[in-house]
Amino acid sequence: MNKFIQSLPKVELHLHIEGTLEPELMLELAQRNSINIPFNSVEEIRDAYNFHNLQSFLDIYFQGADVLVHEQDFFDLTWAYLLRCQEDNVLHTEIFFDPQAHTERGILFDTVVNGIDRALNKGVSELGITSKLIMCFLRHLDEESAFKTLTQAQAHKDKIIGVGLDSTEIGNPANKFERVFKQAIEQGFLTVAHAGEEGPADNISEALSLLKITRIDHGVRCSEDASLVKQLVSERIPLTVCPLSNIKLKVFDRMEQHNIVTLLRQGVCVTINSDDPAYFGGYMTDNFVAVNNAHPMNKAEIAQFTFNAIEASFVSPSEQERLRQVTQKYIALHQE
Repeated sequence: MNKFIQSLPKVELHLHIEGTLEPELMLELAQRNSINIPFNSVEEIRDAYNFHNLQSFLDIYFQGADVLVHEQDFFDLTWAYLLRCQEDNVLHTEIFFDPQAHTERGILFDTVVNGIDRALNKGVSELGITSKLIMCFLRHLDEESAFKTLTQAQAHKDKIIGVGLDSTEIGNPANKFERVFKQAIEQGFLTVAHAGEEGPADNISEALSLLKITRIDHGVRCSEDASLVKQLVSERIPLTVCPLSNIKLKVFDRMEQHNIVTLLRQGVCVTINSDDPAYFGGYMTDNFVAVNNAHPMNKAEIAQFTFNAIEASFVSPSEQERLRQVTQKYIALHQE
């Protein structure tokens, strides 16, 4: 089954590019850019990747982002991730980036997006991996900062397909960003938001009603509200679930307690994703394998995660059909 999972075509919809910063690259960029970081070795950085909650993770996440200074840094970061996609047979990826994590420390918006975009274009031409780019607002910052970021994105609408909302969920409700999302929709951006990870099921309902989002990032706390689960099923509202992340950040203590397979069998459009894989110990194949080890599935169920992700993706109907055909062909070749 692990061999089947390894080569299974995959689509990733919940990936923070800053969260793919492996310790080796962090150290290399710190030296290249003469940035002081409180670590002297790859091993010290790896040891620091032991968190006890979302905030302790965010602290080192933003600390790591400090080594990203030049357009080439963002290119190198993104290209390294795309090479991992190639290893895991990820055919399409929809990448989050946090512009405020960089503009707040004096890095130009253009520097960030141009470096990422250049790598994504190379990913299509050299690796055959398609992609979309989603700009996330940091919810611990204020509405004014989000509006400023939305304005900065205007010059890059050819590169950015949507807006999202990430960072600390507790204490930063959806209504804080209702006006920003309304304006983003008016400007033609697609919308997603983190909800129901560290916060309750009500946060999911509020994100849907107030922000008018088309897919939920995380959303695992939906199980607290049976009527919400019914809504997710009937309206085919996707959840971009990140299993290893949920364990690392103590949303669930053990993978055996995770509800992703239960939600799948209930008919929810759940997908598997890696979130911040450098920090959470696993890319796409690692997440698929971890879920199957804890909740043994048949091949059709495992493949359904890919079909759900194709359905939930922001690509054209013709591109969705192409991805479905590639996946169906793979399954046909690996029938038991």
